[in-house]
Amino acid sequence: MTNYIIDKDGKQIDASTASSKPSDRHFRNAWTISGNVISEDLTKAKEIFKTKIRQIRKSLLEAEDVVYMKALESSDADAQTASINKKKALRDAPANSKITDADTIDKLKDAWDTTVLGDSPYK
Repeated sequence: MTNYIIDKDGKQIDASTASSKPSDRHFRNAWTISGNVISEDLTKAKEIFKTKIRQIRKSLLEAEDVVYMKALESSDADAQTASINKKKALRDAPANSKITDADTIDKLKDAWDTTVLGDSPYK
């Protein structure tokens, strides 16, 4: 049975004839085929990376809304400010300059801000 790899543009290659391919599948939807070489389209990988951030931050923002409401109910100004700052950091996460500046897939993976988003899915 022949296994085919299909890239982001719909091109396909017999997996057994690929001379090189990415070491992991994190950015599988950014793969591109040129001859018998499979590589990753960095621009598309950055879009995938930002989408992953948005998926992760959704539940974090929802949890932080609860923290903020509790701080509001108890009139805790310090907790309110901390919650506002955390939510701002979560909203700003996809615009992190490390993502924009990444010029390799490894640098893109390293752009995951664990202080804001928690453990990286790319490690």
